[in-house]
Amino acid sequence: MLFLINVILKIILMARNIKVVILRNEIEANLISPILKDRNIPHVIRSYYDSAYDGIFQLQKGWGHIEAPQEYKNSILEIYRDICK
Repeated sequence: MLFLINVILKIILMARNIKVVILRNEIEANLISPILKDRNIPHVIRSYYDSAYDGIFQLQKGWGHIEAPQEYKNSILEIYRDICK
């Protein structure tokens, strides 16, 4: 029952997500994801890769982006800035 409640809460939170930051490459994604998980910050990392176009969108738009609820935006941006230093 508790598992089901957690799943429902995650779905509700993900429905309110905004695009927080555009990631330049997969390395940034691999560095920031565990940090966000450790701090219990709900997030989704979306890659722009599309095999039909052989990754051409990643050249134009960046590697991908992080989506998260609005209330976590500042925390994520701060973590991202620290990683990019």
